[in-house]
This record gives sequence, C-alpha cells and structure tokens, in this order.
Amino acid sequence: MPITEYLERNAKSYPNETALIEINPEIKEKRRVTWKEYELIESGYAESFRREITWSVFEEKANRCANLLLSRGIKKGDKVAILLMNSLEWLPIYFGILKAGALAVPLNYRYTSDEIKYCLELSDSDALIFGNEFIGRVEEICDKIDRVKLLFYVGDSCPTFAENYLHLSANFSSAKPDITITDKDNAAIYFSSGTTGFPKAILHNHESLVHAALTEQNHHGQTHDDVFLCIPPLYHTGAKMHWFGSLVSGSKAILLKGVKPASIIETVSREGCSIVWLLVPWAQDILDAIDRGEIDLKEQKLDQWRLMHIGAQPVPPSLIKRWKAIFPNHDYDTNYGLSESIGPGCVHLGIENTHKVGAIGVPGYGWQVRIVDDKRQDVADGEVGELAVYGPGVMSCYYKDEKATAEVLDNGWLFTGDMAMRDEDGFIYLVDRKKDVIISGGENLYPVQIEDFLRANDKIKDVAVIGLPDQRLGEIAAAIIEIKPGMSATEDEINEFCKALPRYKRPHKIIFADIPRNPTGKIEKPKLRKIYCGESLVATQIKG
Repeated sequence: MPITEYLERNAKSYPNETALIEINPEIKEKRRVTWKEYELIESGYAESFRREITWSVFEEKANRCANLLLSRGIKKGDKVAILLMNSLEWLPIYFGILKAGALAVPLNYRYTSDEIKYCLELSDSDALIFGNEFIGRVEEICDKIDRVKLLFYVGDSCPTFAENYLHLSANFSSAKPDITITDKDNAAIYFSSGTTGFPKAILHNHESLVHAALTEQNHHGQTHDDVFLCIPPLYHTGAKMHWFGSLVSGSKAILLKGVKPASIIETVSREGCSIVWLLVPWAQDILDAIDRGEIDLKEQKLDQWRLMHIGAQPVPPSLIKRWKAIFPNHDYDTNYGLSESIGPGCVHLGIENTHKVGAIGVPGYGWQVRIVDDKRQDVADGEVGELAVYGPGVMSCYYKDEKATAEVLDNGWLFTGDMAMRDEDGFIYLVDRKKDVIISGGENLYPVQIEDFLRANDKIKDVAVIGLPDQRLGEIAAAIIEIKPGMSATEDEINEFCKALPRYKRPHKIIFADIPRNPTGKIEKPKLRKIYCGESLVATQIKG
C-alpha cells in the first residue's frame, strides 16, 4: 500500500489526538512567555512558539494541498519541490504532494540559489513550495527556471513573484482526491548529501517509503503511547524515515527548532518525549552542558525517556560510554543508511546489542548485506571491503543518470561506497568511505578509525582526518581537531596521545580548527580538502 494510507488510517482511528507539535524556543525566548502561555493554531502561520495539529487536521491539510495542486494542472508523476525549514506545514505538504500522485522533491535548506536551480532542473520539478527564509534565493532564480510554473509561498507577507499557499489551500476541499496510487508508483526524489560531490537525484517509489516505515517501527517498537522528538531537517531521509515509525503507530511527534542542549532537555521533559534521535555533535553538546552544570537533570522529568539513538555518521564508543554513565536506563541504538537505501535502518545495532557499541550492527528488518572486494566478491570476516545492501528500500535509480546508476546498482544490490568489516559474531563495523581511504606509503589508512581514537581524548570535541598530498608517501594523514570550549591543547600533546596508535596510523599533521558538518551531521570533508590540500600547513596552539 502507498505511505499515504497510514495517514488516512490515523485520521480515522485517532482523529482528535495530537499528531504533530512544533516548538520554536527562539520565539519563546523573544516573547519571554512561559510554557503554559502558548497558542493552539489550527490554520495560518503565526508567531507562536508552540503549535500543534491533530491527525484529522493533518489529513485535511494534506488533502487541501493535493486538491490545490491538481486544480493548477499538477498531474500524476509530476514533481513538486519543497524548500522549507522544519515546521508544522512541512509534513502535510509532503503528504499532499503524494496524495496528488505527484513526486515530492525535498530540497536542502542550505542550498544556494544556484544549487536550488540545479536541483529543480535535474529533478524536472513543475512547482516549488518555499518559505520565508528562502525569498531572496528564489527571487534570484525565478526568471531562470522556465519549467517551474508554480511558485507557492508559505508564510506571511507573500512576495509578488509567488502565490500565498496558506490562503489558497484553505479554500480547497479537505476530501481525499480521486487519485489511484500503487506501491510501484514513484513517490519522491531525494538528493544525496553532496559530501562526495555535487548532489545526485535519488528516485524512490511508495514501496521504499513503506518499507522504511516498517523497518523503523520494527527496530524501535514505537507504540501509540510513544512521543518522538525530531530535530534534524525533514528534507533528509533520516529525520523523516525515523518519524515514519510514529506514523505507523499513530503516535505523537515533536518538531523542535534549534539544537541548544537546554532546549532539547527541556522539551523532552515538558512534552514527555520517550524517543529522541540525535546527531553526534548534539549528544556531545548535551553531555558537555551537563558537565559544566548548565543543565540540572534533577529539575527535569525524564523517566519516560526510554531510547536515545544516533545515525548519519560513525558514533565514537567513548561518547556512548559517557552517555550511559549519565543516563544508565536509556536504551541505545545506532542506525546506518543512505538516501539511496531510503535513509536509516538497512543496518542497525539493535537495543539489545549495546555491548557491541562501535559496530553499526547487523542487517536491518527486511535487508540483506554483503561485504565485497573490488571484483564484488565476498570477503572473509575480519577483512575490509565495500558494503553492499539489498532490500525493498533500495532506490529505483539516480534520476536521469544511467551511468551513475550502473556504477552502484547491480542485480538489485546497492554498492554503498562505504568500507566495512564483519566480525566473527556477524556485526558490521564501518571503516570509512571508499573515497576517503588514505593510501600512505602503500598502507591503507581508514580515517574513521583514527578519528574514533582521537575522540577518546578528553580535550577533543570533534575531529576529522583527511589525506594530504605528500611527495614521498603519496598521501599523509592530517588530523583537524576542534578543542572543547575552555580547554587548550598543543601539537606535542596530541602527538604524545597518538603514540598509542600503530606508527603508520599516527597523523603526520595536526591542525587546530573548527570541524564543518552539514545539517545531517556528516563531516564536510570535501570542504576541508579544499581548504587544506596544497597549502603549507603549520600546526598552531589554540585555546578553546
């Protein structure tokens, strides 16, 4: 069945129960209001720090969106792009696009105007629904995107080059449109994160989306009583597919804007969140804030919080050790996935396997996994090879890119470009991106392994290891290190710490600098290579 049927079921089964809550701490701080002084807004867009909708209103808004699009000539198979920050409008618009039989095309909110134009053209988008934050970027390209006939604006003070989506959609029928959708119909185009180059357009059908929902609910056992805290951007498969577990169980979800540690903990307490998905930097920031005494856990209601899970990047075992020391009753899980495999879950650790922290886990619900050499032959346990996955969530293709598709898809198997190894117990460990492997003097160095080692240093907040050109060795490993606030470190200290590593794995250069990460938490190594490759590098002492 298509993913839209879960929404329709929830609207019938739980019509008056809360589906989504949006919380914006910045508005709360600006207005200096308390948690009890909030507005419940069922339509329109206003400055409230806490807004919510029920399942029936969610369904009605999605249907109004679909009927608006259909009235403007959007047909089954057309593409409608979404360029919005996380908000209460995001998911109803997404489902409205699907209900119209169209394909949803979520766009990264960090895209420049040129990148927005590129992605609209690559995906053959026929319409764009955008928010206030993007008026300037869309205005720069609105005369250059000939195929995009419809520009809808979500917010107050609609610009002259667009139409007011909220006013228009409110006047359309809330009845389900008469559009037949099947599992095999195309549903969405997502874009790769661009950490290894310019984004590729990834095509998924409804079967992929449904499998993502079933995988998430199977892994984390969401019940109707759970409350999921969603912080990462909804344009990415990770956040949305984790929320799909709430969709399957008909349970409440909180969309929190901002990543301040105090706001996260306060929201968990006030809203009774039981499941929280964090990125590595946010988990680190929460622990650091607790250590500094900025958060008093005794003042918070956290007994209902049962699961903290992390995905989107390798997780340092030292981080989870710290987390469990402060939150000993939390279940923990990590998920591995790609947008090409419809987000998280093709490999997952499992809450029963915390003793294997450091591994990304075992094949997920409905998934098969292989680790292969350059000839795509299986390697033995303990050997490093490329990770390949197979299951109902594998993408249909890279849209309009047969060559790139052929490079990664082979008889239904998706070759991920990630290097991994499997231990004797069947647990898989992510070693690194294939393109990030450093070949130094004939030795393969896997940056993730060096990064995990360095993160165990109490002074280090974040670290990225990249390869730099070297006339003698071909490449050398350079460690870019971000020191925790209030602390300082020197090159000699880090080199002394690294003596516990085998000599060939020790970084040849130490660089103290901030670590750039994209909105899904991945280190932007192409950006670091652009900054540091070819430059004369001098390690300097820095105080946090």
